[in-house]
Amino acid sequence: MHSTPDPAQRNPSTRADLTNVIFLANEVTSPLIEVGDYTYYDDEGTRPPFEQANVKYLYGPQRLVIGRFTAIAPGVTFLMPCGNHPMVGPSTYPFTMFGGTWMDKTLDAFQAIEQPGDTVVGNDVWIGREATILPGVTIGDGAVIGAGSVVAKDAAPYEIVAGNPARHIRKRFEDADIQRLLALRWWDWPIEKITEHAAVLMAGTAEGLEGLG
Repeated sequence: MHSTPDPAQRNPSTRADLTNVIFLANEVTSPLIEVGDYTYYDDEGTRPPFEQANVKYLYGPQRLVIGRFTAIAPGVTFLMPCGNHPMVGPSTYPFTMFGGTWMDKTLDAFQAIEQPGDTVVGNDVWIGREATILPGVTIGDGAVIGAGSVVAKDAAPYEIVAGNPARHIRKRFEDADIQRLLALRWWDWPIEKITEHAAVLMAGTAEGLEGLG
């Protein structure tokens, strides 16, 4: 009997040695985190829940939005904008954080400082082990983030970036093939179609995938 992973299950694998791989949408509870189906995180079976251990300073209003079929390795950290210190004035000290008179004196000034927006991770993204994603970054569909990278600026669709700070390594495909893949949006196909053509998705070509339309 053939089966496909159930996106509604936290531990979807039928393999006993993969209980550490979880479908993330079934674990997160914060309304400030949105995760698409089939996106997984490897918690190594020992790490605290993702939104506690991996998402820092999640106080809003900015959100963390992650697409479908994205793979997140152990120890990936998302730093959200509330962890930022103001840098527009003479001091970076976060007076407002301590409440009381300091908050009364600084709240209006703090709220007037421009902040990064949502942190957005696309579909079919691979984020390597212990990478750090800084506030307000957008990672495009199909991008790859190298292990240990510190991503301080946006990564384009199907771009490979790595390092500290992360820099462009190469594109995964030629521009024409990237446009094919972005137009196809295979991650939105019915799961039956994805299952049928999984081998092409893993080892085929953009042109071959386009022919399945």
